[in-house]
Amino acid sequence: MADPLAPQPLPEIEVDPAAVAQALGLSLRVFQQLMDSGRIRTLSERGTGAEFGQYRLSFWHGERRYRIVTDAAGHVLSREAR
Repeated sequence: MADPLAPQPLPEIEVDPAAVAQALGLSLRVFQQLMDSGRIRTLSERGTGAEFGQYRLSFWHGERRYRIVTDAAGHVLSREAR
């Protein structure tokens, strides 16, 4: 069994920017401009314990948030927009 406290390589997880833009109520063009200017806040988190091997990616713009949970291969396990 792998030591959960040992450093693990981070997978390269790709997210469809059009889906994130739509969830945030933005056009793809505006979303890309806001990302480039640093006005979309992001957070990536690695699961531990029961969520070991899962990754949570969150995007915020204003009061809107889009969150995706994936496995290490990048397969989407859940999505939530609010």
